[in-house]
Amino acid sequence: QVHLQESGGGSVQAGGSRRLSCVASGCVYTWDMSWYRQTPGKEREFVSSINNIGSTTYADSVQGRFTISQENGMDTVYLQMDNLKIEDTAMYYCKATCHRRGTNHTIWGQGNQVTVSS
Repeated sequence: QVHLQESGGGSVQAGGSRRLSCVASGCVYTWDMSWYRQTPGKEREFVSSINNIGSTTYADSVQGRFTISQENGMDTVYLQMDNLKIEDTAMYYCKATCHRRGTNHTIWGQGNQVTVSS
């Protein structure tokens, strides 16, 4: 069984912080893990990613405010969100590239709602 378990969503005041977690299980090897977000009526957008050698990427909209990190290799990935803005309100999804049964698979988490208010 392969799945990603997400946690850490919730409500926060503008300027505050939240930390999202994504835990992968069932993969022989995880090449990378990414965070995406989506609001009603809009396409899902890229937020941040980290790969197996520690390279990180951030969307311009979160650069300098969000930090992605890993623990125990790629088993657990965090997204530390600081100085949150109202426009950060979205459903946040974790995505992983998982090697299993001789090939790579894209796996999505179920999502965590983050709501930022004044």
